[in-house]
Amino acid sequence: YYITNNLSMATQRRNPLTGEWIIVSPHRISRPWGGEKSSSTGQGFSKVSSYLSPGATRSNGSVNPLYTSTFVFPNDFSALVQATPGEEAGTEPGEEAGTEPGEEGTPGTEPGEEAGTEPEDELFQSEPAGGECHVMCFSPHSHLSLPLMRDEDILSVIREWIRLSDQLKYNLYVQIFENKGAMVGCSNSHPHCQIWSSSFLPYLISLEDSHQREYFAKHNSPLLVKYLEKEMRCKTRVVEESEYWVALVPYWAKWPFELLLLPTRHVTKLRDLTEEEVLDLSSTMKRYLTRYDNLFECSFPYSMGWHEAPNTTTDCSHWQLHAHYYPPLLRTATVKKHIAGYEMLAQCQRDLTAEDAAQRLKDCDALVHFTQRDID
Repeated sequence: YYITNNLSMATQRRNPLTGEWIIVSPHRISRPWGGEKSSSTGQGFSKVSSYLSPGATRSNGSVNPLYTSTFVFPNDFSALVQATPGEEAGTEPGEEAGTEPGEEGTPGTEPGEEAGTEPEDELFQSEPAGGECHVMCFSPHSHLSLPLMRDEDILSVIREWIRLSDQLKYNLYVQIFENKGAMVGCSNSHPHCQIWSSSFLPYLISLEDSHQREYFAKHNSPLLVKYLEKEMRCKTRVVEESEYWVALVPYWAKWPFELLLLPTRHVTKLRDLTEEEVLDLSSTMKRYLTRYDNLFECSFPYSMGWHEAPNTTTDCSHWQLHAHYYPPLLRTATVKKHIAGYEMLAQCQRDLTAEDAAQRLKDCDALVHFTQRDID
């Protein structure tokens, strides 16, 4: 079902969530590689303590508690800052918006321009970027990434995701994401994630929102609900399946072993999951993340994030909760995919088909992590 059979021909596949087209060139998969090779060691296996460890002192002088489960704290270097009441972006303390310091009357205005407004210029647009950022450590153990954790400990992480998503809903959008491994830019090996909640709708979320809304208006069905129905007809790209969750390599995947995680029913937000779905998510995550690590027998790097409906009063029936996993590894534990050249300047391209990637992941053990094979 929607499978590329001619492996000697390049094709394009469209991502219906964003409208982006991806070039698929399976005939290039055997090309020789003489480029960069990264270290195969990564986050998840280091027992070295860091500033995220229990009792450690962080760079701002704060001392972490001796936590025994998850630990959440405001990011010491937050990218988003919540504006104080009555404060507008770009003003100094004691200065009114739209005025120039030291001027009298109605300063900062040009003839014909109203006080307190900025001249419109579509080439130089700016808006406030308010919000707040938090960090969440998964556990006190620096050597335990999610696939190495017990189901009940993964469950604690999921419950904290749900709690934070609900607690921060006064912001327009809450983005939960994890960068795992130095290869994707993670600056600390202690397994953790981040939660950025913003007063605005981020660009990629806005794209997904508009495309899901357009599809729903045309078909009276959520885009990702219909998509999963079609994928389940043949299951060629399905990697992990449970009663309540499906993890698959999407038809339009950009990254070599990209995964899309979907609930089997229509649900728009993390906080709307049932207890059965939450419990099932814990074991399902452990299985497909174990497949990831077993693929190249390394702590598999990735960037992942949950996408849920925005916190708005408008109807979000067009949304479907989902999570994206974007791993950079291409053919071994040391060779990664680079977004450069044609892909940076024109259009993204991949060699490995989504179907081949899914089969390689399905061929990996989902129950026994490679580091535990020789343990009695």
